[in-house]
Amino acid sequence: MKMKRISAIISIIYGMCFPALQAQTFAERIGVLLEDSLLQDSEVGLMVYDLDADSLLYAYQENKLYRPASTEKIVTCVAALDKLGADYPIETSLYHTGNITEDSLLEGSLYVIGRFDPLFGMDDLLQMTAAVKDFGINRIEGKLIGNVSMKDTLKWGSGWCWDDEMPVLSPLLCEQTDSLLFMFKRELDKKQIVLADSVPIYMDTHPDSVMTLVYRCQRTLGDLLPRMMKKSDNLYAEAMFYQLAAQTGKPYAQAKDAKESIKELIERLGHDSKRYRIADGSGASLYNYLSPCLLIDFLRYAYENEHIFQPLYESMPIAGKDGTLQYRMKKNSPAYGKVHAKTGTVTGVVSLAGYAYASNGHLLAFAMINQNTLRPRLVRQWQDRVCEELCR
Repeated sequence: MKMKRISAIISIIYGMCFPALQAQTFAERIGVLLEDSLLQDSEVGLMVYDLDADSLLYAYQENKLYRPASTEKIVTCVAALDKLGADYPIETSLYHTGNITEDSLLEGSLYVIGRFDPLFGMDDLLQMTAAVKDFGINRIEGKLIGNVSMKDTLKWGSGWCWDDEMPVLSPLLCEQTDSLLFMFKRELDKKQIVLADSVPIYMDTHPDSVMTLVYRCQRTLGDLLPRMMKKSDNLYAEAMFYQLAAQTGKPYAQAKDAKESIKELIERLGHDSKRYRIADGSGASLYNYLSPCLLIDFLRYAYENEHIFQPLYESMPIAGKDGTLQYRMKKNSPAYGKVHAKTGTVTGVVSLAGYAYASNGHLLAFAMINQNTLRPRLVRQWQDRVCEELCR
């Protein structure tokens, strides 16, 4: 009796605070939220799909184009997992040319070949330096060369704002900067490994002579997902974007190669890819234009393919628990722990897309993009209320 009395009191309080949301149907409750004064000076597109029932639950301006912000990462992730798989290797390798003499002289050069690994850090660099020492090399007759043929020379993405703190896009990364060669040279100096030519250089071709493997650091595409999705790391998303571009086998992978791969998937999902614009892999670009309907179809496609859905779902921020949703929809919210979704924010845009469990146990896919708004905090609160209605 005591619990029933408490529940009744809570219901009364909820009804007093949000009387309009006592509407009987889900559609009516969402309709009430869409009448919020917050939306009078901005645009919103919203779509909800019941994956278990395979049916549309709600749609509002779902086919209009919006800048997706970081919900673009869902598109990049699904396309890359579909094309390459979570086990696709991403390597940073060190080779040497020439012979090693009895007095520890390398009669050749060191070649570092990068494949755009944003996880490569100081521990990896120290292991690579130790590997040179373990090969019995104390002096190097040639050069320290970085091979950067994996991608083109563009360091920024199309449509990125010059005043944003954006990462540098390079195949040779260490500690998320493009200074791997110079950091490697510094560590070689510490180990008293002497280079005859002390200035590292960059090349886009391999030498004609035979190369011997000294060290290899290997990750997988799946290793990029947690930080890319939960922390919304743009560098990790662009690294995945360029892995997608590099799979064409062309020299100097370009953004347009990744875009074409994504467009192919858009066409397979039954959309006209010419209606949309893909500019980068992270959503930082102001040139991206997608619709909530397209995001839903990417989420549905992932759900239908376990090798995509499992890593995608597990890597998404969880409401009230971690990532960019850690401080939203906390323990007192019906959505707490039941929403796995990607957030997105650029100036004028707040977006949220992912999965939510309804009270009947059904898994829902949802996407909402608020555009032309300068009140992001209030918009996030509004989006949280939508999620609560999904889970209520």
